[in-house]
Amino acid sequence: MAQKQRRLSRKQQQWRPGQRKKPSSVMVMFGATTLLMEAFVVFFGGLAAFGIWGAGHTGRVPVLIGAAVLGIVFVVGSGTVSRPWGPAFGWILQLVMLATGFVFPPMFLVGVLFVLCWWYSLRTGRRLDREKRQRYEAELEWDRRHGLG
Repeated sequence: MAQKQRRLSRKQQQWRPGQRKKPSSVMVMFGATTLLMEAFVVFFGGLAAFGIWGAGHTGRVPVLIGAAVLGIVFVVGSGTVSRPWGPAFGWILQLVMLATGFVFPPMFLVGVLFVLCWWYSLRTGRRLDREKRQRYEAELEWDRRHGLG
């Protein structure tokens, strides 16, 4: 039986032996991971509020819907971290996360913890990106000096 041929992406088709791959961004990876974690926390926080408030509370369903929508916004936000405006959008989402504490007070603490997480992921990610870029440039220079590049 013939095996189905796998389709290659454009980058895979253009790759040649000995070709170096440009280093990926640690800041983007850290930031996207933080926003994805927040998406889950916001959604499950909405579920917690829905369950704790009981059947007589009028805001149960709107909070659950809002938590689901906000979770989706955080997932979309995780895909925008690599854009020039992505980190700023992430900061806006951090303010939104803090604001969820006005609806469900335990989220204030969670929001503060995620603001710290976001700050740390951007700060550390940028530092590691700078170090990766310096190493990448040093490797390219070494290759040029030794006739490999």
